[in-house]
Amino acid sequence: MRKYIVIAFLIVILDLITKQWIFNHLDFGSALVITPFLNIVHFQNTGAAFSFLSDASGWQRYFFIVVSLIAIFIIIRLMHQRLKQPLLCLALAFILGGAIGNLCDRSFYGFVIDFIYVHYEAYYWPAFNVADSFISIGVALILYDAFKNKKPLLS
Repeated sequence: MRKYIVIAFLIVILDLITKQWIFNHLDFGSALVITPFLNIVHFQNTGAAFSFLSDASGWQRYFFIVVSLIAIFIIIRLMHQRLKQPLLCLALAFILGGAIGNLCDRSFYGFVIDFIYVHYEAYYWPAFNVADSFISIGVALILYDAFKNKKPLLS
């Protein structure tokens, strides 16, 4: 269990370092063009994925904090129950690290710092961050593991 917690912790550290760098070195709303399809930006998302509820009156901050805390508890419990499934535990560690990273932002600032902005010509994917990336990779690994082992996660 310890190695998965260490992985999650390293993800949190990487996430917080990158977000703090963006916060300190890039003005809000500005962008650095890296490639024709990648920009580094400084956006602040008060909502969840794809800015869900970002235009709410402020209550969403506390709602997402509570949801994150519940998710963190469930993920740790699942990891403990599934220690004999290393790929699943790795996936859960990725999601755990991402959830804690975004929880830290939401708790300290009231928003999540997003900075990776991928696009093709006039088509833009919503900005995201390191935590979001690891959450997405973790979900993909869970799906892969479920199809490979034909076992449901919550059985």
